[in-house]
Amino acid sequence: MAQDDKTLDLLAIGRSSVDLYGQQVGGRLEDMASFAKYVGGSPANTAVGGARLGLKTALATRVGGDHMGRFIREQLEREGVDVRGVVTDEERLTALVILGIRDRETFPLIFYRENCADMALSAGDLDEATIRSAQAVLINGTHLSQAGVFEASMTAARLARASRGKVVFDIDYRPVLWGLTARDAGENRFVAHDAVTEILQQVVPLCDLIVGTEEEIHILGGSTDTIAALRAIRARTAALLVCKRGPAGCSAFRGAIPDDLDGGVVGPGFPVEVFNVLGAGDAFMSGFLRGWLRALSLERCCELANAAGAIVVSRHGCAPAMPTWSEMLAFLAERDRPFRLRDDVELEHVHWATTRTRDYAELTVLAVDHRTQFEDMVRELGADPARIPLFKGLALDAVHAVAAGDPRFGVLLDGRFGADALAKAADLPYWIGRPIEEPRSRPLAFESSPDVATEIAEWPLNHVVKVLVPYHPDDEPELRGRQDRQLLRLFDACRKTCHELLVEVIPPSGMANDSTTVARALEQIYDLGVRPDWWKLEALDDAAAWRNIAAVIEARDPLCRGVVLLGLSAPQEDLLAAFKVVAPIPVVKGFAVGRTIFNDVARRWLAGEIGDGEAVAALAQRFQVLVDAWRAARAGVERAA
Repeated sequence: MAQDDKTLDLLAIGRSSVDLYGQQVGGRLEDMASFAKYVGGSPANTAVGGARLGLKTALATRVGGDHMGRFIREQLEREGVDVRGVVTDEERLTALVILGIRDRETFPLIFYRENCADMALSAGDLDEATIRSAQAVLINGTHLSQAGVFEASMTAARLARASRGKVVFDIDYRPVLWGLTARDAGENRFVAHDAVTEILQQVVPLCDLIVGTEEEIHILGGSTDTIAALRAIRARTAALLVCKRGPAGCSAFRGAIPDDLDGGVVGPGFPVEVFNVLGAGDAFMSGFLRGWLRALSLERCCELANAAGAIVVSRHGCAPAMPTWSEMLAFLAERDRPFRLRDDVELEHVHWATTRTRDYAELTVLAVDHRTQFEDMVRELGADPARIPLFKGLALDAVHAVAAGDPRFGVLLDGRFGADALAKAADLPYWIGRPIEEPRSRPLAFESSPDVATEIAEWPLNHVVKVLVPYHPDDEPELRGRQDRQLLRLFDACRKTCHELLVEVIPPSGMANDSTTVARALEQIYDLGVRPDWWKLEALDDAAAWRNIAAVIEARDPLCRGVVLLGLSAPQEDLLAAFKVVAPIPVVKGFAVGRTIFNDVARRWLAGEIGDGEAVAALAQRFQVLVDAWRAARAGVERAA
């Protein structure tokens, strides 16, 4: 179906909001106490879902000039959705939806959409060139409910047809948004209304594809008899009609409507436990469009649509639950999956690993998350402990001086002495790691709350949880068991709070350490079911050890982000030599080095021998030396190849 002048696969028009999902399940919305924040709104969800499945998608909408509007824009960008058509409305707030999961059939939701930004979208907001560049334009029923957005949707549809693009209509019927129910009845999916039917039917002659549930087919066709409604729609259009049938799958109709739904092209559903139906229709649309816009068979389109819907109904949330293409292929390749799909460990890992935002071909980090080392230093020097947080702020300034906004850089900061620097780092584009372990603990213990999940739940989502564990594969069983249980607790907490995890493994001094030691330690941690996003490992100058490490990671988790090297206060020249040994190992992405860079500078600054500017300059110079050396070592490998 692709045409040479069509650089976009899909342009979605209309709703965008922030979904605040209740995190307590099984009770009234009144009794939910905390909420997860996601991108929402049917067109926005579909744009995200399509992008995850490999389509080039864009969204035309309005968001408020507020924090929530910026969140929508930034999250869409992270998902790979083109946001050129996202207009900032300084006069209106971003739409909000508050949702809950009570049981398999009850999903209370409240729409906050009075005079909201996306419902002010106008025809004048649309970029004609963008519409003409799209294979298909997606419009939905909610944006036909008011005059201004109705005209915007119709204009987009007409421009698409004039440029040989396709028009897709998601009926997307929410009676409450047409003023047909009480405001607390947002979950109500159907109220018959002749005036709504008449408005919706005006878009039908422009459409190439129309998708809806049976209730949505009813409102569009003006009949509560599904076959009669389909025939009424068919009388107005030759478009492909797709009726979503929940667990039964879907039925698609190219031509005349048969006497029953099974007379069309039937896509069987997938038997999974329904956890949350909200968002399933948007996932269905994303999956169907992934096939339809690639000119796949109608049967395959239905299969992809039903699979996407099945995956999403098993999870919390809408947009974040959308499958990626890798996940879709994995799901379809293995049909013997648990009915409670979110218990499928392998599929959940693929979902997690393939929805992480930003890839890192390189990561160079200044590590200043040390706590006891700074406490020891100020005690030895007789310095004021209140100066430690100030030095950590200078370290962040040094990173920024070297990185100048390059996201391949990062910083490791703790919450005890580095809280102010962490807050400042929030406005910078760098990778942020943050320690959770009690310093020097063996067996592993966690700092702050005894319940590590409640502690991490208070951290911003872009903070990568870092844990240092002195770990040896030949530790005595009781010690190893205690450490393993802590690692499992931490890994589970990170996944449930949606934080990435970096595990720093250092074999304890005094124990045997050969070319297999670290690799065996990693293998044992993988055997627990722990799959860190990152490993932080000593900069060994043993090529055999690195080959063993790389083999374990590739075999046990090829989706791992990679390894960063730690310094252990090694002399700079030792690190530079190790870089040359490690550079040929692709899984190593860079380093996270601290004391080699900051130790002497911190001592001089705390002693009052140098000022702030001198400290920042010295830190930046030492950091830059390591960055240049790492890049030179990796470039040398690439030239040799």
